[in-house]
Amino acid sequence: MNGLMKAATVFAAGAAAMYFLDPEAGRRRRALARDKGVSAANDLEQGARRVARRTSDRAHGAMAEVGSAMDDAPVSDEKLEARIRSELGHLVDRPGDISVEVNDGHVVLSGSASPDEVASVTRELAGMNGVADVENRMQ
Repeated sequence: MNGLMKAATVFAAGAAAMYFLDPEAGRRRRALARDKGVSAANDLEQGARRVARRTSDRAHGAMAEVGSAMDDAPVSDEKLEARIRSELGHLVDRPGDISVEVNDGHVVLSGSASPDEVASVTRELAGMNGVADVENRMQ
């Protein structure tokens, strides 16, 4: 078996040398192989950069979440309303159907949503930083 592997290796090396050193098309084949190798190296580099950037962004996001959870500074009504509107976009199918009013941390929701969405919206908004209470007037 060992002798057969050596013979196959020598045969493959000879075939590769003949393929790449061919006087007619060898130059083009070598250039093509080089270009494919450079392209593969560039793809690996870009992939590694993409992964590193994504990891860095996730770490920054996690740090921002931790910092905001520890921050007890009061939130303005305008900023709280913007945060609630943003959160509604993740919680309901049609966030434009829900009206939001904020007054000193007291949130009043009106409009229409499905019963499942109403329960999840109330629960999620009650846990947000800056929300004192949530009054649900949704249908």
